[in-house]
Amino acid sequence: MSDKQKTIKAAVTVSGVGLHTGAEVNLTFKPAPENHGYKFRRTDLPGKPVVEATLENVVDTIRNTNLEQNGASINTVEHTLAAVVGMDIDNILIEVDGPETPILDGSSADFIEALSKVGTKTQKEPREYFNLKEPIHYVNGSGKTEIIAMPSPTFRIKVMVDYSSPVLGHQHATLDRIKDFKKEISTSRTFVFLHELEDLLGGNLIKGGDLDNAIVIVDKEVNTATWKKLKKLFNKPDIKILKEGVLNNIQLQFQNEPARHKLLDMVGDLALIGIRVNAQIIASKPGHTTNIEFAKQIKALIKKKRRKPDYPVYDPLREPLYNINQIKKILPHRSPFLFIDKILEMGEDYVIGMKNVTMDEPFFAGHFPDDPIMPGVLLVEAMAQTGGVLVLSTVPDPENYLTYFAKIDKVKFKSKVIPGDTVLFRLELLSPIRRGICHMGGAAFVGDKMVMQGEMMAQIVKVKGIADKKSEPEPVH
Repeated sequence: MSDKQKTIKAAVTVSGVGLHTGAEVNLTFKPAPENHGYKFRRTDLPGKPVVEATLENVVDTIRNTNLEQNGASINTVEHTLAAVVGMDIDNILIEVDGPETPILDGSSADFIEALSKVGTKTQKEPREYFNLKEPIHYVNGSGKTEIIAMPSPTFRIKVMVDYSSPVLGHQHATLDRIKDFKKEISTSRTFVFLHELEDLLGGNLIKGGDLDNAIVIVDKEVNTATWKKLKKLFNKPDIKILKEGVLNNIQLQFQNEPARHKLLDMVGDLALIGIRVNAQIIASKPGHTTNIEFAKQIKALIKKKRRKPDYPVYDPLREPLYNINQIKKILPHRSPFLFIDKILEMGEDYVIGMKNVTMDEPFFAGHFPDDPIMPGVLLVEAMAQTGGVLVLSTVPDPENYLTYFAKIDKVKFKSKVIPGDTVLFRLELLSPIRRGICHMGGAAFVGDKMVMQGEMMAQIVKVKGIADKKSEPEPVH
C-alpha cells in the first residue's frame, strides 16, 4: 500500500493519576518526524530518557503492559497506544512526568479526545505494512487462550471472552476498520471482578483506583465484612449491585463493554510490533501476556521477511491476467525482443510479470554459450516491459503509445539466471504517474531468491498511427 505516514499537528496534554501508583501524572503528546514510530520520554528523570514502544522493551504484563529502557520504565501503556493507533497515527512522542500513564476513566476516550482536538497531518514518507501471507496459530501454555491470524488486505480483529461467570458470560467484539475505533471501542473501560479487588489492594496495586475508572463485576456472594471494608476503602457508603451484576459505580455503555475493552487492550499491545499489520485476527480469552507472545510471533515473521524480501508466488494453474497475445496488443515489442510471457497480477500501483527462460533463447548462442547466462541488461529490459504494461494500462489506446527510458538507477544483480528458470518481476510505482512520467522500483525473483533489483523512470509518448506501422523498426529504449 502506498498511503503516507501521519503525526499530530501540535502538542496536547492529558492529566490524571496512575492506576497502580496513585500518583498524579501529566502526559503530553508531541508531533514526531517521519519514521520515528511511537516513543515515550520520562521528563521527570535526569537526562529525560526515551523508552521506545517496542516488544523488546516489554518487562511486565501482569494486568497491564509495562516497558523499560535506558534505566527508565513506563507502565500501563496499552490504553495510550491504542488511542494513537485508533487515530491512525504513525509517529508520536509521548512525554510523561511519572512512571505510569494516567488511568483516567479506564478507557482510551480521553486520549482520543485530546488527539482529535489537535488533529493529524500527513507526512511525506510512505507507510510500511506487513502483509500476512499464511495463517498463524497461537495457543498459550494452559490452552485457555487461542489466537489465530489469517491473511487479509486490511487490519481486522475479533475478540471473544468467557470467564465462566454467570454475570459476564460469553461476549465478543469486532473491529473491521481502524477508523471505527474511536466510536466503537475507545470508550470501553477496563473491568475487574469484585473478588479480585482485595488481592490487588493487598498486593499494593491500584492505588489510583477509585471505582470511577473500572467496571466492577460481582459474580460471587459478598459477605458483610467485605462490604463494609470496600465501602470504607472507597468512601462509597451506597455501594450496591445492579441487576446486570455490576456495581452501581458506573453504567455500562455497551452490553459487551468488557469484550470491547479486551479488544482495545489488544490493539494497544499489538502496536508494540512497530509496523502496521494487514491480517484478520481472532482471539479467544486474550490478555496482556498472550497478546505480547502472539505479537512476538508476528515480529519474528517480519524479521524473516526483511532478511528475505517478499517474493511473488507463481501458480501455473491460475489464469494469467494477460497472456502473450494480450501483451502484444499493449506492447509494441516482438520476438526476439519481447521478454514477457505473462502478466500475472496488476493493481493501481503494482504489476507482476513472468518470463520463462528456455535454452533456445537467441542470446544464449553468443552469451557464454558453454555456461549460458541471461544478460543482465535483458533482465532490466524485461522488468521495463513489465512496468510498461502497468503504465500503458492507464491510457485507453496503448497500441498508439511508446515507452522510453528516462533513467535507470540502483540496479543490482544478485544471482545469475539460466535456462529452465522462471523469472517473476514485481514493480511498484514510487510516485504517481504525472504528465506521462512514471517512476518505478522493483525486483526479479527466481523462486524465493532475488536475482536483480532496481529503479527506473520512463515516459510514455503517443505516436499517431503507430498501430498501423507494423513494418517499421522497433523503438530503441
